[in-house]
Amino acid sequence: MEVEHIDLIQMHNLTKQSEWDIAMGPGGALEALVEARDEGLVRFIGVTGHGTYAPMMHTQSLQAFEFDSILTPYNYTMMQNPQYVEDFDVLYELCQSRGVAMQTIKAIALRRWREDDPEKHFSWYKPIREPDALKRAVDFVLSRPGLFLNTTSDATLLDSVFTAANAPIEAPDQIALSADAEMLGMEPLFVRDVSDDVQVSAG
Repeated sequence: MEVEHIDLIQMHNLTKQSEWDIAMGPGGALEALVEARDEGLVRFIGVTGHGTYAPMMHTQSLQAFEFDSILTPYNYTMMQNPQYVEDFDVLYELCQSRGVAMQTIKAIALRRWREDDPEKHFSWYKPIREPDALKRAVDFVLSRPGLFLNTTSDATLLDSVFTAANAPIEAPDQIALSADAEMLGMEPLFVRDVSDDVQVSAG
């Protein structure tokens, strides 16, 4: 890559206990990342996660090692799940107290694709495209202090997300967010023990 070091390297989707034990244990990925940091190859080490277990497992990871950042889903529909809210809030308080960067993903996720969806797929999930709803989705994340918003993998919406993020942030309007969810047919991407993994539909 023609660089002397990279800023951040992350262990990807460390949400299953069996995989966590291997990655965090003797001879695991974490040891290699710490060695790379000690050699000056990387500045920071983070951990990412998808699905409803991500916040809980990130808390476990932070109790075992001083990660510099975490990454987890955060949007209106995910935060309607009481268990997810509880786990996220525990993680949030821990990150805030330690100065751990909190990256969030899936801010503008609408739902998973269905077989009869006619649109061309630019990401593995269907995104929010309606401008006002997209702005409210972005504000839902950015209005909470200490959260970073990672952009969507759908490059056709990058300008829309940047525009929304650069505009004044408004406090979440729960009535409007609920109306968006109903009108657009929004669904959580992840349902505990049902659809916690990322499964890309055909098409």
